[in-house]
Amino acid sequence: MRRARRRRTRTTWVLRTIAVLYVTGLVALPVASVVQHTFADGLAPVIEVITSEDFLAALRLTAIVAGIAVTINTVFGVGMSLLLVRYRFRGRRFISAVIDLPVSISPIVVGVALILVYGSYGWFGGALEDAGFRVIFAVPGMVLATVLVSLPLVLREIVPTLEEAGIEQEQAAQSLGAGPWQRFWRITLPTIKWALAYGVALSLARSMGEFGAVRVVSGSVAGVSQTLTLYVNDSYQEFGAQAQQQAFAAAFVLMAIAVVLIVVIAALRPKEDRS
Repeated sequence: MRRARRRRTRTTWVLRTIAVLYVTGLVALPVASVVQHTFADGLAPVIEVITSEDFLAALRLTAIVAGIAVTINTVFGVGMSLLLVRYRFRGRRFISAVIDLPVSISPIVVGVALILVYGSYGWFGGALEDAGFRVIFAVPGMVLATVLVSLPLVLREIVPTLEEAGIEQEQAAQSLGAGPWQRFWRITLPTIKWALAYGVALSLARSMGEFGAVRVVSGSVAGVSQTLTLYVNDSYQEFGAQAQQQAFAAAFVLMAIAVVLIVVIAALRPKEDRS
């Protein structure tokens, strides 16, 4: 028994060491490198970058696009979760598989697909532009791209919670005369609230960090259609110390936002487990 315990202990420590080294090399060192390059010349250059007009415009556009995308995916995720869990109908599994499709393919492919549908020579793009509504190389196209790449994140957090909760409480409320909205606000929503919050946090993190699909459909014009990820890419590709400082400062801001969202997600996990 003692030998078996010692072997398990040694194996555990070896696995832990491998995991720590792997995470350190893959995550910690690159993050530390970004922080080091960001503040290599002090705090003043960073403040200068994050108060510039192009950076603030990119940050504002990122917040707008991510906010709209998360709102759409939250409404869609809750509604579709209820549909897939509470009802049985023909084509249910097919719909569930299609919802996962956007995160199973390259974001570049998502962007190209949107151009083929909503571009000037796409299926609907010409008619929309004639009506005065431009999708591709404008904010609507960026929102569509962001919505697609983060489509199932909210839904996939809610579905397991709904399946575990069952329908007994809702059936009891219905037998007592509660309407659909009463059942949703008083039973369904309290049941899924932590899963919903977790899914929203994941969707927000994915939306703010999206690059590939948005790059294809945006045009990346500074101050007009440039998000923070595009700002980092365009600045890093330019020559000069100032451009490099802009890229590292913007990358640091994105990284800080991601860390905050990770902390929020970690804080939500125990509450979700207790519920």
